[in-house]
Amino acid sequence: MFSVTVRDHIMIAHSFSGEVFGPAQKLHGATFVVDATFKRPELDADNIVVDIGRASEELHTICGTLSYRNLDDEADFAGQNTSTEFLAKVIADRLAGKAESGDLGVGARGLTGIAVTLHESHIAWASYERNL
Repeated sequence: MFSVTVRDHIMIAHSFSGEVFGPAQKLHGATFVVDATFKRPELDADNIVVDIGRASEELHTICGTLSYRNLDDEADFAGQNTSTEFLAKVIADRLAGKAESGDLGVGARGLTGIAVTLHESHIAWASYERNL
């Protein structure tokens, strides 16, 4: 399996519901390093997994829709705990939509998977992986 990973970041504010979250139930900020990995079993006609430039641009666009926002105020996330795991899935699903729509280029139609990892810190991160 071949893979290519691109990186960006998001800076958000949010709060959680539920005792399991302890003090994070209160409004707080988070900065995540976002890694998006694109996978395929064979390289495309140009011998690449995906156009790295386009993948970087689309990840940056998606991150831009989340950054500098209080996610508690976003209609798309109403009633949701916007955990690290949840946000990794949101970004992966949005990237999958970009691959399916052709925004990542024609060669991206051969992708078979996308994995997104959000690094909360140097000691904690969460990932979501999906098939295409």
